[in-house]
Amino acid sequence: MPWGVLGAFALAGCQVEVSLGGVDSSTASTSVGGSGGSGGSGGSGGTGGIDASVTVSSSSVSTGTGGWDPPQFTPDKVDLLFVVDNSGSMGDKQDVLRLALAEFVSGITNPPCVDSSGSPANQQPASGLSACPEGSSRARTPVHDMHIGVISSSLGGHGSGACPRNISPSNADMAHLLARSDPSVIVNDLPTYLDRGFLVWDANGSHSPAGDSDPVTLTTKLDNIVQGVGQAGCGFEAPLESLYRFLVDPEPYQTLTLQGDIAVPAGVDQTVLQQRKDFLRPDSLLLIVMLSDENDCSIREEGRNYLVAETRNGFRMWRPRSECATNPNDPCCRSCSQNQDGCPEDPACTGPDGFPARLSAAEDPVNLRCWDQKRRFGFDFLYPIERYTRALSSPTVALRTGDMAPNPIFSDLDPSDDNTRTRGPQHVIFTGIVGVPWQDLARQNALGEPDLVDGLDAEGNPVGGLKSAGELDAPVAGGFDSTWEIILGDPANHVAPADPFMIESMAPRSGANPITGDEPVHPDATGWNAINGREYTIPTGSSGDLQYACTFNLPITRSCDDAVQSCDCRPVAVHPIDSPLCMPEGTNDRADALPRTTTQVGAKAYPSIRELQLIRSLGEQGIAGSICPAQVADTSYGYRPIMHAVLDRLSSAL
Repeated sequence: MPWGVLGAFALAGCQVEVSLGGVDSSTASTSVGGSGGSGGSGGSGGTGGIDASVTVSSSSVSTGTGGWDPPQFTPDKVDLLFVVDNSGSMGDKQDVLRLALAEFVSGITNPPCVDSSGSPANQQPASGLSACPEGSSRARTPVHDMHIGVISSSLGGHGSGACPRNISPSNADMAHLLARSDPSVIVNDLPTYLDRGFLVWDANGSHSPAGDSDPVTLTTKLDNIVQGVGQAGCGFEAPLESLYRFLVDPEPYQTLTLQGDIAVPAGVDQTVLQQRKDFLRPDSLLLIVMLSDENDCSIREEGRNYLVAETRNGFRMWRPRSECATNPNDPCCRSCSQNQDGCPEDPACTGPDGFPARLSAAEDPVNLRCWDQKRRFGFDFLYPIERYTRALSSPTVALRTGDMAPNPIFSDLDPSDDNTRTRGPQHVIFTGIVGVPWQDLARQNALGEPDLVDGLDAEGNPVGGLKSAGELDAPVAGGFDSTWEIILGDPANHVAPADPFMIESMAPRSGANPITGDEPVHPDATGWNAINGREYTIPTGSSGDLQYACTFNLPITRSCDDAVQSCDCRPVAVHPIDSPLCMPEGTNDRADALPRTTTQVGAKAYPSIRELQLIRSLGEQGIAGSICPAQVADTSYGYRPIMHAVLDRLSSAL
């Protein structure tokens, strides 16, 4: 049930205590007009988002049963979209991604020539247009035509007062294509193809005007764009909804305004529609690469769902009914502000003022509003994962009214040209570089150890790298049905992952990783593990934090004495720093439980449960990788194993 249909009791409490009616309309709404990147028809509003000329190929929709018979063909072009989390502390991971871009682009545009055994030929051609030496062939078909775009995870406050643009312009990028030199830049200022916000690889010069044909120039431009995404965006990261808004939403709203205390989307963001039409070809291979170090927080943009992001006037969430603590799926697990019909009276639901009881500041840290919502609040404010599974696999998607409309991903957005062939789900690949230990995803060697270099594939070949979709689904030693049981558990039934490092928790965790045997180290203990280092003390009364899924060493240390928000070793007055990301006092032994300094030596990620749920639901369309790289040197450096997994998948798709 959407929050927008809660009873009048909740309405009255909200109006009195939140005082949203007295907030200036400029902060009580999210408007996308005139912001973001260049290109298209600007940010002007519209009255409808469904272009009557947009069609789904009749050959791809079967009649009678309502099923779908996806078209069968091999794409000869690629549309590559990067979805980059731009919240605080993401700069380190963006830098690691940038280091992998040149090799990744080269692997697509100029794949190596290999002999019959798969070994690289002694001489490699200078470009994808050149022939391989005699006795060798390309590892995969070179791509001569590619669009490359970048969007961020920031969609503003979803109707709340959080993440205003006047604090940081990149708080509300609204899924517009980004090509800015700095996150403080409001309008794109980096060069893109025809100022449309994306790059074009055009090896054959088939575009008019021609796009980039020099891989060094292309990679340099892309590197600058990723760097400009920055880490000054909204802390309510919504990478999944950003993806949906740019690629799929038939009517991305122009404004999200509070009418009373109800968030109402209105108008259509014509910039998104035009950029989508320019970027997305109907018959390309659509390759999506998402980089995020936290669990997705795609808040429903309707009704009162925005309240979970609200912080104005000291707003606190309502208490959940007592049933939520033991069984979030209980029919009576509800917010105390909801209608309680059919449930026994719960005395804890009535506050001293007679209104529904609220949580205290300690129980409701602002930074944790997206964590474990059903148990903690009695209500799930986020879009369901099925929304995004459908977006990447179904020919139709829902409008605001609930009616169905053609899915733009599987439609011809420009019927006026001569390109009428439309892709099927097999032509969409989603890669998540997210918060999960790399050890859980790596193939294991003959000794059963995670090994990115010599790990064995399903046929027993020592190829290294990451598990394929089939391998992730296969049983794992220890009696586990699949790797997904280890890293996900059963989120729908609130069953925790078997890997303790993938459990979202403020408190120190216990147990052992089923694959490596590593155990979380309590903050009071001495010791170190290879996955997240150790647990740390989250100060009481802080804005909130969770224990880390994984950590990795920074190539260059940095001081947090200036208390920059994105620095993870900022001075904390209420408790000595004991984070595994920070240098210990008086010793270089990071296993010590001593208080730590404000010098940051590591970076972290949190369990990215929702992104991994999407990857699992997509089967062969999904690729899972860890945002915590295993090494800072050699062939397993950085995100290369993930990019190699993507390239391997392209080998069968192109």
